[in-house]
Amino acid sequence: MIDLLLSIQSLETIYDRLYHAYGPQHWWPADTPFEVMVGAVLTQNTAWSNVDRAITNLKEAKCLAADDIILLPDKQLAELIRPSGYFNIKAKRLKNLCRWFVKQGGFKLLSKKKTDVLRLSLLDINGVGPETADDILLYAFSRPVFVIDIYTRRLLTRLGLITGTEDYETLRGNFEKTLTPDVQLFNEYHALIVRHAKEKCMQPDKCRHCVVEAPLVTSD
Repeated sequence: MIDLLLSIQSLETIYDRLYHAYGPQHWWPADTPFEVMVGAVLTQNTAWSNVDRAITNLKEAKCLAADDIILLPDKQLAELIRPSGYFNIKAKRLKNLCRWFVKQGGFKLLSKKKTDVLRLSLLDINGVGPETADDILLYAFSRPVFVIDIYTRRLLTRLGLITGTEDYETLRGNFEKTLTPDVQLFNEYHALIVRHAKEKCMQPDKCRHCVVEAPLVTSD
């Protein structure tokens, strides 16, 4: 059923509605690919505004580099990233990522790996799950993978396209199979879904939120 419901027509209609409602999102906000990777770990279970404060702390401490993060005492790192929440756990996960990053030879060598190989390597890091790995692949390494998050599930469920119980790989595979594999498209699509999730229904006459979530009419 999911293969039939997530058709090219329905996915393109949703994207067109989102883009018309909110415009380009210019996401992911970061100065370097490594900063994207750090943000992908810190954004787990928290709002981006909190992540931004944590990254600012790392920058001000001149510690936004893999080697520097590895050398920081756990308590000091946890304090720097405290605004992101779950800071003790995230400090360990961030160090795991940084050790992997250094062991693999850094961004230049990692960039030479095929997407499926790089993804498996990321998933082997303690504390990096599918969503975090795909955030890193899409936004740091510019690979055409689609990030499935709670907001994507929520929107598709409200539109009656999925039940909401589908597993991560099923949804990711369906998006990537149905849409043209395009980094910019996947980047913008995911960013728009996240933006939409933050929007509230407040203008009954001209509500962007309601326009996006209006019933889909397809010929499938």
